[in-house]
Amino acid sequence: HPLVWHNNEPVWTSALDPSRTSSFEDPPRSLIYRAPIDTMSRVNSGAMSNTVTDPYEFCKETEGEDASTDTLLKCVTQILAKDSGSLEYSRTVLLVFSASLVFFMQAGFAMVCAGAVRKKNVQNTMLKNLLDACGAAIAFFTVGYAFAYGGSDPESADKTFIGSANFFLMDEENYAFFLFQYAFSAASATIVAGTLAERCQMAAYLCYSLMLTGWVYPVIAHSVWSPNGFLSAYSIDPLWGVGMIDFAGSGVVHVTGGVTALFATMILGPRRGRFHDDTGRKLDKPREFPGH
Repeated sequence: HPLVWHNNEPVWTSALDPSRTSSFEDPPRSLIYRAPIDTMSRVNSGAMSNTVTDPYEFCKETEGEDASTDTLLKCVTQILAKDSGSLEYSRTVLLVFSASLVFFMQAGFAMVCAGAVRKKNVQNTMLKNLLDACGAAIAFFTVGYAFAYGGSDPESADKTFIGSANFFLMDEENYAFFLFQYAFSAASATIVAGTLAERCQMAAYLCYSLMLTGWVYPVIAHSVWSPNGFLSAYSIDPLWGVGMIDFAGSGVVHVTGGVTALFATMILGPRRGRFHDDTGRKLDKPREFPGH
């Protein structure tokens, strides 16, 4: 039963039949609402039951018979806002839980890399996977999140190349969303770890991790997932009327990591001793480097 204005007066309407209305002073009897005690305490400091069968009657009792219409509307709005609060809490829990699952990809990639390299390089490759998480945290916190989602305006049809606000998470309130997106950015970086195994220096790998999560990934994430990205399906005016829909990051995260790994392989080449001996002579048969 939405509360709307009709002829400058608040009236209750039926969701099934909007033409059916009842006055604000006489709300529908089917309007049943249960609110927790802490919500009620925000509406009224007095001791009240945590079961409200009629928001209007409750507000009339707590605000007084002579309360103005605006006061009663604010009271009823605060009661009905409880549902919105519960939804936000559920979203926060889901985001934090999902972020933990995505972040466990770090452990999975670390185990894969550790088992695929020679014993002498296990510590090195494990440390590189750790650097992914640490480097991504620094880069995404400082500038990456801002470039990806900073200053997004869902109500604007304007397209932007990168975000321009919320650096260092300034003025950002949704930390659960930041954590979820950070886990994705770290996953895109650690995809490349196996490609660089046994043939990349630690300092160079850290620089790559910072660059990918602080600039490359945020630009792609902004293009697809920000409402102001030119490929975004969440834009008011999406590309070709549809935009690019990437629900779980198969393009934004994994294609980004895969293409980066391809270029890294082309730059670094094969592991030393795999196809040539120490003198540079090409081997008749490639040397096997089995995992430990």
